[in-house]
Parts: sequence; structure tokens; C-alpha cells
Amino acid sequence: MTTLSNLPRVLLIDSNVYFAKRLGDALQQVGFEVIPCAQGVYALTMLEWNVPAAILCATNLREMSAFEMAPILRADPKTATIPLIAIGGGGDQALLEAYRSGCDDLVDRRRSPADIATHVKSFLLSRQDGFQPTQMIAKADTDLSGSLSHLDLPGVIQMLGQARQTGALHINAVDADGIIFFEAGEMHHAESGTLFGDEAVTQIVKLCHSCQSGVYKFVYGATATQRTVLRSATDLLLDAMREFDEEQMLGDNERAEEEVS
Repeated sequence: MTTLSNLPRVLLIDSNVYFAKRLGDALQQVGFEVIPCAQGVYALTMLEWNVPAAILCATNLREMSAFEMAPILRADPKTATIPLIAIGGGGDQALLEAYRSGCDDLVDRRRSPADIATHVKSFLLSRQDGFQPTQMIAKADTDLSGSLSHLDLPGVIQMLGQARQTGALHINAVDADGIIFFEAGEMHHAESGTLFGDEAVTQIVKLCHSCQSGVYKFVYGATATQRTVLRSATDLLLDAMREFDEEQMLGDNERAEEEVS
């Protein structure tokens, strides 16, 4: 029989007592010991003697929200690796803001406590084991999708990398139709038409750059059987942007020559 002291601890920081109680109960149901706290500043002092497996912190706290807490945690070697999950508004822009501040993930507080608790458990398993067990939650709850006209593809790739996510990013935009697999935030395999690996990533990003229409969908937990992407995301994104600029310049020169002739 599992005792409470053997359960992984989650530090839950939220000033809404009713919400924190419901979420705390749901987290306990999926196997966590929950340490509630209403203030972010006080929570930081608790870390010195009670290091949790993860921190869940609201984004709407007055004194110190998840966004302000993230850089403090990352600056201290003792707390730099503690997963910080923000609790706030939903949507890709909110998720991107959380990643940019240094949070590892964001959950929409409008979801049911049970859904949030299951997401937290799945996220921590993904960080620990390098995969996301999608059978634990409904597919509709695990998919991240959106329009490329609102959030560009390089931003999506960087977002997934910073969050160390594992899964498959499906892209469909104008002339681009491809897929990029991630493992713990690193691009692992990519396909686009007859292209594979680094060439496929460059082609996909180049075709999607500044597109006015197109969609992406990230399915957590999907894995590839082979590794074809060998270069870093930064190098590949820079190559794609350079090729895009060169092709744009070549096209402009050709149009100028046609106008002269």
C-alpha cells in the first residue's frame, strides 16, 4: 500500500481557495501529494526544505505569478530543473507567453480539475520517460493545433523545443505538407514529399514562412522509428530563412528584368 510520504509532491500555488481545493483533490486522485500555497513569494521559501516534483502556479497572482517565478527558479541551480506548470488562460498565445517566461507548460484553468490533474501526470511522465502516454487522456485534450497565420512555424518549433515535448507536428499550408517528430524537445525525424530529415525541415519551414493560410497540429506522444534530423533546430531555421530570402531576392530580380525588357 502506497503511503502519502512516498507519493510525488506537487506544490500548488493559487489564491482561489475553492479552485485550489478542487484541483488538489483531483491531483491526489491521480497519485500526487499536494502542498497548497496561496502566495508565490512564500512558496519560494518552502523550496529550501521541501523540494517538489513539480510546481503548479497561477498566472493571475498579484505579488508573484508563474511568469515572475520562472526566471527566479531557472537562475538557481537548486531549482532550475523543477518543472513549472502555469495555470491560466488557454490558447496558443498564452502557451507561447508561458514558454517565453521560462515555464515548462501551461494548463487552462477553465478545464475540469480532473482533466488538469491528468494532464499534469502525463506531462511529468513525458519529461521522465521521453514519451507522452496519450491513452491516459482524450485525444482532443492532448492535441495542440492552430493557424499559421496567427503563430508562425518557427515559433511553434521553438515553443515545443523549450517545453521538451515529444510528439508529431503535422503541417499543411499552401504548398507544404509535412510532419516533424520531436523527442524531448529535439527534432528527431521529418518528412515532406520525397524529402526526409534536415532537408525536409528546411523545406517545410521555408514554404510556410509568412504564409497567410495554413494549419498545424501537434499530437503528443507520437514517435518515429528512425532518426533523420541530425542538425539543431536553430541551424535548420536559419538555413530555411536564408534560402527563403535568397529565393525572394532572385524572384525580385527576375521580375525587374522582365519589366525592363
